[in-house]
Amino acid sequence: MSNTNKYDVGNGIHRVPLWRIYGYVLNNTATNLYLFMMNFIAYFITGWVGLGVVLAGSFSMIMRIWDGVTDPFIGYIVDKTDGKFGKNRPFMVIGNIILFVCSFLMFFVVPKMPEGAVRVIAFILINALYYIGYTFQCVVTKSAQSCVTNDPKQRPLFAVFDAINNMILFTGGQVLVSSYLVPKYQGFNASLGLYHELWAMFAILSAIFTCIAVISIWPKDQTKYYGTGKPQMVTFKDYFEVIKNNKAIQMLVVSASTDKLGSAARTSVVTVIMYGIVVGNYALSGGFQIYTTIGNVIFIILGIGVIATKFGQKRAMVLSSWIALVGNVLMILLWMFGDPTSLNLPGYEGFHGFTFFTIALFVLTVVTGGFQQVASNIVIPMTADCADYETYRSGRYVPGLMGTLFSFIDKMVSSLAPLIASLLLAAIGFKEVMPDVDTPFSPQLKTVGIFLMYGLVTIGLIFNVVAMKYYPLTAEKMEEVREKIAAIKAEYAKEA
Repeated sequence: MSNTNKYDVGNGIHRVPLWRIYGYVLNNTATNLYLFMMNFIAYFITGWVGLGVVLAGSFSMIMRIWDGVTDPFIGYIVDKTDGKFGKNRPFMVIGNIILFVCSFLMFFVVPKMPEGAVRVIAFILINALYYIGYTFQCVVTKSAQSCVTNDPKQRPLFAVFDAINNMILFTGGQVLVSSYLVPKYQGFNASLGLYHELWAMFAILSAIFTCIAVISIWPKDQTKYYGTGKPQMVTFKDYFEVIKNNKAIQMLVVSASTDKLGSAARTSVVTVIMYGIVVGNYALSGGFQIYTTIGNVIFIILGIGVIATKFGQKRAMVLSSWIALVGNVLMILLWMFGDPTSLNLPGYEGFHGFTFFTIALFVLTVVTGGFQQVASNIVIPMTADCADYETYRSGRYVPGLMGTLFSFIDKMVSSLAPLIASLLLAAIGFKEVMPDVDTPFSPQLKTVGIFLMYGLVTIGLIFNVVAMKYYPLTAEKMEEVREKIAAIKAEYAKEA
C-alpha cells in the first residue's frame, strides 16, 4: 500500500499526515510575506515614486481592484488545468517567480529611473504584473484545500497553522521594522536601504516556503482527489450559475470581505499613528505584539482547534465573531477615555510598573485578537466546504472559481481601505505626506487612528454575525455532502 493510500480511510474521507497540512499552509505564508512588505508601499510611493498622499491611496485602491478583476480569469484557468504537474503546483511556482522578479524591480530599479511620468508609469506596469503573480499563488491557498483533505477534524487545522504563522510573521515583521530597520535607516524615506534589506529577507524566505508547500501537496494534487474524480468541462456560463445559486459562498463572501476591509485599514501608517504619535513610542508596537502573540495563539487553538473540529466551522465563526465584536468595542472606549501615553513594557525606556491602560489593552488584545484571528482565518477551510457543497449541489468541481470569486469580492471591498485612510488623513491636513513617528500629536489624528484600527473591524464583525445566520453549511450538512460525493465517486469508479 502506498504512503498516500493509507490515509484514505473510507466513508468518503481522505486525510494527509499533519506535516503536509502545515507544509501546504506555507504557501499562504509565502504570499503573506509579500503582503507584509507591501504594507509599507504607501511610504515608498510618496517618498520614492513621487505621488502625494491621496494619489498614493487612490493608486493602492486601483491596484487592489486590478488584482480582483484578474481573479476570475485565473480561477478559470485553474479549473481547466489538470496536467502532468497537477492542478495547483504550476500556479504556486509561476506566481512566486513573478512576485520575486516584480518586487525586485519595484524596490531596486524603479527609484533609479528618471523622476516624473517615466518612473510612475514603470511602477504602475510592474505593480500590475506583480498582482497577477500574487493571484496565481494565492488562488492555490483556497483551490487546493478541497483536495488536500476533506476530514472535518483535519480541515480546520489549516486555519490553526495559518493563524499561528501569520501571528509570528506580522509580529516578528513589525518588531523587525520598528526596532531594527526604522532606527537603522532613520525612517521610511531617508534611505532605500530599508526596502532593500526587507526585500532580501522576505523574498528569499517566500521562495523557500513555496518549495516546501509544493512538496507537501504533491501526492494529493491529482485527479482522484478532485471533486467527484471525473474529468469535467467548465465554462464561464457555469460560473454565473454557481454565483447565483450557491448560498454558502455568497454568505461567506459577505462575511470575509467586510472583515478584510477592517484588517486592510490597519496599515503601517495606522500603527505609526497609534504607537508612534498617540502613545509616543513607536518601538512599543513590535514589543506589544510579542507580549500578546502567545496569548492570541492559545485562543486561536481554542477557537479553531477545539470548537471548529468538534462543532463545525460555522459555529466557530459565529462564536469568535461575537467575542471579537465585544472586545473591539471595549478597546475603542479604552483608547478614547484611557491614557495611551501610560502604555509601557519591561525592557523599554521609562518603564516603572504596569499601568491600568497597559493591563487592560493587553487582556483585550489577547482575547479579541485571538478570536478575531479565528474569524479571519477559518474562512479559508470554509471555502473548501463551499467547493464541496457545489459538487454536492450541481456535480461541478470548481475550486478555482470558489477561491477567486471569494478573492474578487474580498479585494473589491478591501480596496476601499487605503482610499478611506488617505481621505481621512487628507481631511485633517495630511495631503502631501503621511504622518511619521516625528509628527506632533493631535486629537484628530487620534480619532482617525482609532477608527482605522478598530472601527472598520467592528463593522465587519457585525456583518459576520448577520451573514452566518444564512450560511447553510453546518457540521451535519457537511457530513451529508461528503457521503453524496463519495457515492458519486464510487459509481464513477464502477463505470470506469
